[in-house]
Amino acid sequence: MDESGLEVVENEPARRYELRRDGETIGLIDFHERGGMRAFVHTEVRRDLEGRGYGAVLVGRALDDLRAKGIKVVPSCPFVGAHIRRHPEYSDLLAD
Repeated sequence: MDESGLEVVENEPARRYELRRDGETIGLIDFHERGGMRAFVHTEVRRDLEGRGYGAVLVGRALDDLRAKGIKVVPSCPFVGAHIRRHPEYSDLLAD
């Protein structure tokens, strides 16, 4: 997959991260704040783009953003939990 033209943006008012390709939202992660932690509760990618790695890009960049902000994650979404299991370099972000 070509990652050029992809950006992940935190949309704080909507409580989600958005994956945008050339300005168009093609995926999202909904989240809730819990005691200084962020619970990722739902991840989706536009149906016609599923299975191409866009979800992994979205989750990875959102987790990188949490790391930069010093925020822990609660992976309530199974997709996020599976991503962290496949990429143990993110395990330090898991809330206790």
